[in-house]
Amino acid sequence: MELDVGIAREDAACVVTITGEVDVYTSPILRERLVQAAGDGCGLMIVDLDQVGFIDSSGLGVLVGALRRLREQGSEMHIVCTVEQILKIFRITGLDKVFPIFATMDQARSI
Repeated sequence: MELDVGIAREDAACVVTITGEVDVYTSPILRERLVQAAGDGCGLMIVDLDQVGFIDSSGLGVLVGALRRLREQGSEMHIVCTVEQILKIFRITGLDKVFPIFATMDQARSI
């Protein structure tokens, strides 16, 4: 399956919408797009995972790396996800304690 990464700017926030599967083959594309968005001065990066069907450890590593880069800049990352399969992966890996995860885009924006 293909990976599509859309980035939209909303004032100081960047909304990154990911569609498809994030795995060892597609994670370099995601990394490139997240680095690009972070370099554009996002005060808050909101990553929408609601259209992601699968994410593996390489994809999670890309998200952790982007979070680290953002925090070094004084920025933050919020995750929007309601897909139970993806949320379960975050819980199993303990990343639900690392990333603020929200059910809606409005909730992610308001924090």
